[in-house]
Amino acid sequence: MIVVDAGSGLYKLINPRVIKRKGTQALEEGCLSVPGICIKVKRAREVLVKALDERGEPVTIQAQDLLACVLQHEIDHLRGKVIVDYASLWEKIKIKKKIAALKARAKDEELRESETKSCRLQL
Repeated sequence: MIVVDAGSGLYKLINPRVIKRKGTQALEEGCLSVPGICIKVKRAREVLVKALDERGEPVTIQAQDLLACVLQHEIDHLRGKVIVDYASLWEKIKIKKKIAALKARAKDEELRESETKSCRLQL
């Protein structure tokens, strides 16, 4: 499921699929999955997306420009893909330290969360 609002209204989509793509655009994208990192990603300028809405009813969305980009970005997440996967080798080399720092911070936060849960269990 994805939830998207690119300024043209809220979409709550279950099992969204891009059915048609048209044209290309390359926009600088950021992502909460990799905060502080922006990658220029080449995507379709126009898409036709089919999905189910929050009531389980079929819905079709024709989207262009920013909304098309956002839909493709979020659908990528459902397939386990993030913007770093679109980075060129050179971009990956440039952001390698930032990614390592994000991984270290996530590991530290996971460890702190684990210790907090352990302390709660002992009370």
